[in-house]
Amino acid sequence: MQVVHISFECYPVAKAGGLADVVGSLPKYLQQFGVESWVVMPHFDIEWVRNHQLEVVHEGFTRIGNERFRYRVLKEQGDVLGFPVYLVDIPGRLDRPGIYIDPNSDFLYWDDFERFVSFQVAVLDWFKSFSKKPDIIHCHDHHTALIPFFMTSSPAYHEFAGKPSVLTIHNGQYQGIYEPEKRSLLPKVNPEREGFLYWNNRLNTLSAGIRTSWRITTVSESYLHELQHYSKGLESLLTFENGKSLGIVNGIDTDVWDPATDLHLTKNYDHKNVTEGKEKNKEWLCDHFNLSPDLPLFTFIGRLVGEKGADLLPDLITRFLETGLKGNFIILGTGETQLHMRLNFMKQDYPDYIGISLSYNEKLAHRLYAGSDFLLMPSRVEPCGLNQMYALRYGTIPIVRSVGGLKDTVIDYSRQNGYGIRFDHFNLDEAYYALQRALTLYSDPHLLHKLQERAMNRDFSWHNSARQYQLMYQALIKEGLP
Repeated sequence: MQVVHISFECYPVAKAGGLADVVGSLPKYLQQFGVESWVVMPHFDIEWVRNHQLEVVHEGFTRIGNERFRYRVLKEQGDVLGFPVYLVDIPGRLDRPGIYIDPNSDFLYWDDFERFVSFQVAVLDWFKSFSKKPDIIHCHDHHTALIPFFMTSSPAYHEFAGKPSVLTIHNGQYQGIYEPEKRSLLPKVNPEREGFLYWNNRLNTLSAGIRTSWRITTVSESYLHELQHYSKGLESLLTFENGKSLGIVNGIDTDVWDPATDLHLTKNYDHKNVTEGKEKNKEWLCDHFNLSPDLPLFTFIGRLVGEKGADLLPDLITRFLETGLKGNFIILGTGETQLHMRLNFMKQDYPDYIGISLSYNEKLAHRLYAGSDFLLMPSRVEPCGLNQMYALRYGTIPIVRSVGGLKDTVIDYSRQNGYGIRFDHFNLDEAYYALQRALTLYSDPHLLHKLQERAMNRDFSWHNSARQYQLMYQALIKEGLP
């Protein structure tokens, strides 16, 4: 069985969020089940691409609208990720230093629709040259969601009409919505299929993929149900398509995220010496940020945006400290400028209790998972979430809102075999109470150690999830047999 994953992100090649982590891990674990998997993504002008040996494997011409353009497909020669990676080079469209955002302006690229469409038609044009087509074409998020539509609706790609396709929704808040006039840039489609492009009188690429793919998956079971109640206008569509939808929780790459072998850490450890290992890594963090290692350490790692609940942090931390509670807080991430300013002001007000790193820093992230006592994830929306799984792998107790994949992967320690802290509603009072519970837990070293061991023994590897994908692929291939 051969499965090709088509995505705009793949860690460590190019990453903007959790999509990259999934696409960078799932294909490797699928190989263990005999699923030959490879990734096709854009050829960005970024460091990873420049530092690896690439070989041109295909060159061709195709078009969007009236524009005919040249593209190349390059393969990374060493298969260093554990699976083949192919990069589609489109001069003037994809050969830029940012994935979605221009780093020179911090704004989305003005021609993102043209970038996404040219990538997708180039991929399908390349696939047309194959004597043997992939068994499954697996697309990820709205940036590639037109591929299932083209496969089933465009005469130019009629040979793919019977080929199974999968669309994974990593974040349904981003749908690829454009003015109807953009339709002129797309390939010709069969008239009876034209309507699949539109939703609420706008061109909606995610909805087109939802309606025309053979299977829809989401990155957790809870998120699948949540999308049917809140998905920015697609609720009725996702409810209608429930019969072909499946929620499969993401896994993590346990080779990369392993406190026993992680080269980023001050001291490596496993569940047998978790207390000593976490203490040494906490000492490094506190020294680095000028904090006291005697206090509990709460950490936030991620995008500083409302979706992640990051706008709750300033008021939450301020209430915690002003009511006389003692604890340290470290925040790592980038996001909204206004939130950056509020956090910096807060750091000035409480320099002895707060550390701020407004950056993307993979090495520091590993050290924070290892040295922190608690990880904060007060998300408004969390389709799956990987940070809570990284934290558990390193014996750090997650404090999460009961939403999406957080609900599916974190059991409150008040319940049988629990190992985390959960709160239900997105508000300051419930989040503050969760921090109070964390302090109570921290004051009981025996119970804290027990929960740390329990957390580290949880299996969040890709093994179980990859097995579910394999079974789904097998079922799709049987559906497609004459």
